[in-house]
Amino acid sequence: MISFYKIKPKFQQLVKPLLNMFYKAGFTANGITWMAILLSFTIGILFWYFPNGHMLWIFPIALLLRMTLNALDGMMAKTYNMTSKAGEILNELGDVVSDAVLYLPLVKLAGVNFRWVLLFIFLSMLNEYIGVLTKAATGTRRYDGPMGKSDRAFVLGLTCLLFYFFPTIYAAFDYIFLGMSVLLLLSSAIRIKNGLTQAES
Repeated sequence: MISFYKIKPKFQQLVKPLLNMFYKAGFTANGITWMAILLSFTIGILFWYFPNGHMLWIFPIALLLRMTLNALDGMMAKTYNMTSKAGEILNELGDVVSDAVLYLPLVKLAGVNFRWVLLFIFLSMLNEYIGVLTKAATGTRRYDGPMGKSDRAFVLGLTCLLFYFFPTIYAAFDYIFLGMSVLLLLSSAIRIKNGLTQAES
């Protein structure tokens, strides 16, 4: 199944020079996680009050920065032996809360049915929860299926960027959220199936 998660190792190689820079500057893995959360809240609040205009191209850039920070905190933890249970909880909880804060302002975009956005956010949270739940049952965090965290960021970032340059495409927003929701349901089903198979093996 196509997913940006499969190219994660290549992305990590791209940002590796930043890892050394952050480490030399005294940052910890949890500190980088907090940076990602703070960035998400800042952009989410700004987007809520300024849902159109320049925020439509700032939003994709913020998603890319957050993706970079999310990659760096895990790399930092593994490379410099900073892994901890507290860090794992912070990372998982931070991802879910950050997603909700970032994507909720999309309800204010012109032509968007807020119900589809709320459904998408709920299914995103459910999808991440299933991934964490399988780790509790099997010891392995599941990332299977389409519309993972990075996939969602890419699709919505690109959509907002296109909307900035071509405002008339607003009519497609509902179909985009509906399509992502269907893929999230598929992803959740795949994670449950693979998790159960692993638990029974």
